[in-house]
Amino acid sequence: MKSLLLKANPNPILCNSLMKPQALVLKKTQVVICMSSRSKNRRPLQRGRDLSIEAIQTVQALKRASSQNPSISLDQVLQSKFSRLLKFDMLAVLRELLRQNECFLALKVFEDVRKECWYKPRVSLYADIIGVLASNGLFQEVEFVFTCMKTESNLDPEIEAFESLLRTLMSYNLVELVMDCYDLMKAIDCEPDRSSFRILINGLESMGETVLSAIVRHDAQNYYGESLEFLNEEQETILSPYESNKMH
Repeated sequence: MKSLLLKANPNPILCNSLMKPQALVLKKTQVVICMSSRSKNRRPLQRGRDLSIEAIQTVQALKRASSQNPSISLDQVLQSKFSRLLKFDMLAVLRELLRQNECFLALKVFEDVRKECWYKPRVSLYADIIGVLASNGLFQEVEFVFTCMKTESNLDPEIEAFESLLRTLMSYNLVELVMDCYDLMKAIDCEPDRSSFRILINGLESMGETVLSAIVRHDAQNYYGESLEFLNEEQETILSPYESNKMH
């Protein structure tokens, strides 16, 4: 039986091409093949029904083009490979880059996705992108992506996605964006529910933002009366796809 033993090669010159296999004969019927990998720190791709062969190849090509192969332009790869993918595969490539924390590549891909005729903005996708950027400390990019979301003209009122985004912004103390997110919810007729108000009021109070918390509390009282007993209820956390992946 034959087996592949992958050995990482730190030499950047060799990262863009596989070394020729070298065979070491142990027995007449057993051969071990040694082969270098493209990068010793590369996280494994998600194979299976969520990522096609074409999507996997595109992810690999994008990463090569953005790192150590100056002869291959990133724009060329986007044009020759990414632009030819089906809608499902384009989104799969974007999510795979997010999963691998390839933040700037993901933003580049997302820029192209937004140009597609089938593109329809979704708060859930924006929440996933912002979550990855924030977890990597890219807060200027977080503000940029949030601004892009605010400019979208036909956002659906995805209440659970908004709540996921609020939790992310709260966890990184991005108070201004928290309030911007709250205002955006109201602007697109995504009425905050009990869970939304609980996230906002309790979160703002925990950060010492008593004035802002009082403003949101007043809005909540207009919806649910003076008592707001639900603020003390235990909250069931709904994780985004990105947050769920981090748990495994």
